[in-house]
Amino acid sequence: MSAQRILVVDDEVHIRRLLQGTLKRAGYDVVEAVNATEALEQARRAKPDAMLLDLGLPDRDGLEIIQLLKAATPAPIIVVSAREATEQKVAALDLGAHDYVTKPFDSEEVLARLRASLRERVAAQGAAPLIHSGAVQIDLASRRITRDGEEVHLTRKEFDVLTQMALHPGRVVTHQRILEAAWPHDHDRRIDYLRIVVRNLRQKLEADPARPSMIVNELGIGYRLMAD
Repeated sequence: MSAQRILVVDDEVHIRRLLQGTLKRAGYDVVEAVNATEALEQARRAKPDAMLLDLGLPDRDGLEIIQLLKAATPAPIIVVSAREATEQKVAALDLGAHDYVTKPFDSEEVLARLRASLRERVAAQGAAPLIHSGAVQIDLASRRITRDGEEVHLTRKEFDVLTQMALHPGRVVTHQRILEAAWPHDHDRRIDYLRIVVRNLRQKLEADPARPSMIVNELGIGYRLMAD
């Protein structure tokens, strides 16, 4: 089987070299771009399986190029940026980025996020909608949740919230996206409602609700379902 191809978009040569070495050691094929123009050209020509995108590009803002890259290729985008502001992360995710890693980054974390995004892309292409997270199994097709083999009853709202996270296992899902899906009426979209539902989910599904390891909070941004 041929190696999966990753497009690295960054104008800093030492970052490109670091990511290239990390990715090649992990068995990936790597193509590079130093600006937005090259990134769009490589996205169309090289047909990457995933992209690592810096937001601080010299010829175009990274937030703007996310939408252009998504139009050029179905490959998931992981933002790797020095921008730490919560609103920047939320904007990137809402525009369609799959994940966000802040510089300076840990190479193993980048690889883990990359693997999660690639798994999600495979699942979106027709894999069975069955997600495992430790002792919990989530069957989206039959709307059935089990923990240690025992069925767990969820309210409709709890299932709707869990579904939004389960559709993107390993990836942070913003508060806004969950609220829009689970609360169809604008006046009901309150963050405190979401927090109550997440707390109830943790009580029912986590081994230790006080120290959640399945439904992880991304402070000020959203939640991430850690799947096997």
